[in-house]
Parts: sequence; structure tokens; C-alpha cells
Amino acid sequence: MQGQKTGTLRLIGIAASMVAASLPAAAFGEEPEDDRIAADGTIRLDGVNVPLSQFTSPEGRAYLRHLILNKPFGTPLPDIEAERVRQDEIMHGFLKPMRERYAVAVAEEEIGGIVTDVVTPAEGISPENADRVLINLHGGGFVTGGRSASLVESVPLAALMKIKVVSVDYRMAPEHAFPAASEDVAAVYRELLKQYEPSRIGIYGCSAGGLLTAQSIAWFRANDLPNPAAVGVFCASLSGYFGGESTVLSGPLTGNLPRLSDSVAAPPAGDDSPGYLDAASTDDPLAYPLASREVVADFPPTLFITGTRSFEFSSALNSHNRLASAGVESRFHGWEGMFHGFIYNSELRESRAAYDIMADFFQTHLAE
Repeated sequence: MQGQKTGTLRLIGIAASMVAASLPAAAFGEEPEDDRIAADGTIRLDGVNVPLSQFTSPEGRAYLRHLILNKPFGTPLPDIEAERVRQDEIMHGFLKPMRERYAVAVAEEEIGGIVTDVVTPAEGISPENADRVLINLHGGGFVTGGRSASLVESVPLAALMKIKVVSVDYRMAPEHAFPAASEDVAAVYRELLKQYEPSRIGIYGCSAGGLLTAQSIAWFRANDLPNPAAVGVFCASLSGYFGGESTVLSGPLTGNLPRLSDSVAAPPAGDDSPGYLDAASTDDPLAYPLASREVVADFPPTLFITGTRSFEFSSALNSHNRLASAGVESRFHGWEGMFHGFIYNSELRESRAAYDIMADFFQTHLAE
């Protein structure tokens, strides 16, 4: 069981900002001369050779080299409001090319007493999706990402599927603690159930939003709400993020030395603010759904999206295997060389391939 608490959840927000910020298109062209890059593309970093996979796209390799060598996104700020502004700026960097690629409209709407951003395709919702809806739960370590990462996650699917996506601005730490976000998701879901059949609703999220998606299924079950048609747990698992070989390997493979080890669950130095899951027990299925066989067996069809250099790869794969063993329909897709939150960068072909799989999954499972 991979129960994570305060430190790991804050690290998610930090890692997301470091490895998932946009890179100018020019960086995908010719490689600059750099004596840290060998002829075969291997990176020499702090005495360690970091190879790049031939299965990763050329722009993916260029982006990864940039992240490993340049570490361009700085360090988190100790003041939470300032850090949220910093993270929002990173997300807005993603949105600029994304909005040029995917035409959508965004409107603020209060649903069930909760503020949401409703994202719809500029061309209009397709007839087949007129009575379908997706709910997005944004990433950001349960501390950032509201109304910024949420749009990065919502825009591609709204445009590709020609469907309405409702992104929930749920309560976060340090002002709030578990299960505040689950309560907010349930309030929005309960209200949408007045308009949509549960078999025509899908829920998904990335990073903290992926874990919150899993938590929401457990919360619905405990509060007599029906399952949605399908869920997407992206950049996360049913038990958090860390654990297994990927936690050990992802640090060196993304240039974040030293290796993650026994200290992986420690909060960043100097950060003593309350964490969202501080008071949650690791054996509480409302916080970590993988803790309960009964909850796992009741999951709707589930899609996992991750990358081989992401610290959640092993935990996501483990969750996929557990669902499959319980007889639940589960799909697992991992992209070679990709890192935590790679889907935030729409300029990568790996991200666009992931969007297509997400769209196909939900289009298939939301009842006709």
C-alpha cells in the first residue's frame, strides 16, 4: 500500500511545475551545441549518463533534454498565494498554444454551490454529445491549479470530442483539508445528475485530480451516489503517486538527482503548512481507494495515462492490475520517456496521442 501524505502531495505540485511547462517550438529544431550531450543524444549529468529512448518522438527528446539540462522553472515560493500565481503563469503558458490549436469557449458557472469553468467547443456540442458531459478535476498537488491547470486539462477534450467539460474549482490546502474536495465534487455531480444520466457522465483528472477522481468514486459509493460511466486517472493511481521502481528511477532519468529514496515522503525544506491529506489514514479508502477490495471491485471502467519517466508509473500500473484482477474494465497507456504531467504540453505528439485515447475511451463508454 502506497499511502502518501503531506510531503508527497506538495512534491506533486512542485514536480508538475518543473517538468510540465511549455517549451518554445524552436527548441524542437536543431540541437544546440552542448558538451553535456553525446553524439547519440545521451546526456552526461553530474557524472551520470542519462540516455534518451529511440521510441520517444524527436520533439519529446528535445523537450526532455531541455528539462534535464536547463531546469528552467525555478523553485516553489514559500508563500502559497505567490506560488499559486507562479503556477498559474506556467499553466497560462500551456494555454496559449493550446487555445490556438483547440478552439473552445469558457464560461464561469456555479453548479451545486461550487464555482466551475464550463468549457465547450467553439463549433458547438455535437448532437451525439448533447446529453453527455465530462467532469474535470484539476492537478496541482491539492494546493494549486484551480481555473488554470483545470483549463489545460479541459480544452483538448472539449474540442476533440465536441462535448461540454465542467472543471471543478474544489477546495484545497492549506485552507482546507480532506475530504473537502470530495464534498465539492459530489455537490457538482449531484447537481449534474438532475440533467444527465450517470451513464452519460465521465470524470477525469491529472495528478492530484487523478487521485481525486479515484477518491470521488469511493465517496460516491459511501454516499449512495451512482457511478459515472467511466473515469480517467491520469498521472496518478488509486493510492497516490509514489511507490515501486519508477519512484527510484524517475529522479535520475529526469535529471533530478539525487535519487528519490526513503526521504521521498518528506515535505520540501521550510514548508510546514498543512497538507490536504495530513489527517487521512493510509488505510482509509475514501482517501486511498486501493485500500479496499470492495471499493476497487465497484470501480467503473477506468483509463490510466502515464509516462515511463514519471514517478507514478509503477503505482498506476499496480492500480490497473488490481482493477483488472477484480474484474473491472481497465486500460493502461504509458508513453516512452514521458514524465509527470506531460499531457499539459499540447505541442508534444505524445500528448496529442494521449488526448485521442482519452476521447475514444469516453466516447465509447458514455452510453448512446
